[in-house]
Amino acid sequence: MKTLRYFIEFLFIKFFFLLFKIIGYKNSSNLGGKIGSFIGPLFRSKSLTKSNIQNSLPNLSQEQIEVLIKKMWENYGRIFSEYMFIEKFRSNKLEKYLNINGIKILEKIKKNGKPVVFISGHFNNFELMAMQLEMNGIKLSAVYRPLNNFFLNRTMENLRKSFICKNQIKKGWGGVREIIRAFSQNTSIALMIDQRVTEGEKSILFNRNTFTTTIPAQLVKKYNCPVVPIYIKRRDNIYFDITVEDPIHFGELDDIKSITLKLNKWLEGKISLNPDQWIWTHNKWKL
Repeated sequence: MKTLRYFIEFLFIKFFFLLFKIIGYKNSSNLGGKIGSFIGPLFRSKSLTKSNIQNSLPNLSQEQIEVLIKKMWENYGRIFSEYMFIEKFRSNKLEKYLNINGIKILEKIKKNGKPVVFISGHFNNFELMAMQLEMNGIKLSAVYRPLNNFFLNRTMENLRKSFICKNQIKKGWGGVREIIRAFSQNTSIALMIDQRVTEGEKSILFNRNTFTTTIPAQLVKKYNCPVVPIYIKRRDNIYFDITVEDPIHFGELDDIKSITLKLNKWLEGKISLNPDQWIWTHNKWKL
């Protein structure tokens, strides 16, 4: 039954991918936003989403929460439609829609010749961040979580390897070994730190415990490397600002727990900047 459902979902998504390709980037993003607003709530628990927001942003009124949820689903739908234009972003055919801050930081990283850990979260069209790092000459491997729908996952893996970052590492214990091997070969790592990972450790995000990846902290302790945060913001619906921030250097007294907590504090700050541009639907705080 699950296989049939996955196949129907795959056909549904492929249909829209074809439609998006026909009508162009701007129209697709706008249509995707409408689709996300309408269909999104049908596939995810509204009560879980609302609970996540209420517990994290307690000062928001019920009306503000409802508006936030609607905007979040619109953003989610835009991301969905924009996958069909990843290739055009890669070839710079859509470069007018993308602004990058922090190019000088990337130049310094390249000149130094030593790997760093790039961190971010699932903000907006998050795929564009790893793409831009690779396009700017960073030797990079990106960590990703395979989709549950194995029909669609084949399509997404091919898209990621072809246009986003050719070196892709699957999340999990096997991926940890690949990360260490890549890092030892002077390849920087890019990963999201906002996913719930049971193989991680408990840390604090918005004053609550959540299982958090310790991979960045482990690499810091093993290789004495900096962590470079990167953030993407949607502007005027179809434009993006990517900001590469100054590297964070940790000292000998920083342990795995304190490094992970500091990175969660960075994540919390970025989520709070534009809460409607982060995905609140996951059971992030399940223990």
